[in-house]
Amino acid sequence: MRDDVDGVDGEAGDGNGPGRYRREELAQAAGVKVRNLRYYQERGLLPPPRREGRIAWYSDDHLTRLRLISDLLGRGYTVNGIGELLHAWEAGGGLSQLLGLERAMTGDRVEEEPVTMTLAELAELFGPAATAEDTRRAARLGYVRIDGDLVTHRSRRLLEATLTLVRQGVPLAEILDAGDLVRMQAAALADRFVGLFRRHVIGPDGLEHLSAVQLDHISGTAAALRPVAGEVVAAEFARAMARRVEAEVAELLGRER
Repeated sequence: MRDDVDGVDGEAGDGNGPGRYRREELAQAAGVKVRNLRYYQERGLLPPPRREGRIAWYSDDHLTRLRLISDLLGRGYTVNGIGELLHAWEAGGGLSQLLGLERAMTGDRVEEEPVTMTLAELAELFGPAATAEDTRRAARLGYVRIDGDLVTHRSRRLLEATLTLVRQGVPLAEILDAGDLVRMQAAALADRFVGLFRRHVIGPDGLEHLSAVQLDHISGTAAALRPVAGEVVAAEFARAMARRVEAEVAELLGRER
């Protein structure tokens, strides 16, 4: 069902001040496409608008909900999962506190710049060092997404680092092996850290028994501990690399003598 009558979509609403949006205006304010707004409403994620005659008006509450949906989609939640979370929120399940804690534990993430090109351009970029199987494996590992004749690498930095290694003679298949190992080790470290936080900071009863003050304290603790965990990992990796390089250099020097 259309929320606005023919000829109304896209017109500038009189709005009577902030907090009143026609559908096109709401989509623009939230940074989403109109068809996505319709889809969320059809799936029950977005409440219906208030009607005044033949015009459907959306409010700031709709805008807040729409931004929350976009935020959750960006964090990897599915539409069905978002529906369950929103239902829990409306039932008083503490979604806002949980999201606040999630932001504290994942904040300051490096926003990677994706790179999109055709498969032909990708083949030209890597040359004979890359095979079709390498591309398919990169897709399985989540480094690239293939959509018809287009391929999108999720990180310009990783793409450039991979190209540097390939141009130094390292086979792409072995770079993917190393990337897969790093990915698994990073996932294991994240599981360990979050598990410790879940068991010993939040506790077995979850968020329901915690007061607002306690939740704020936990979020602050998470925000403080997260960069420390990253620094520990970086420091240990640097130490391990130094030891390994020193051993390699010593072996090479021994061979020369």
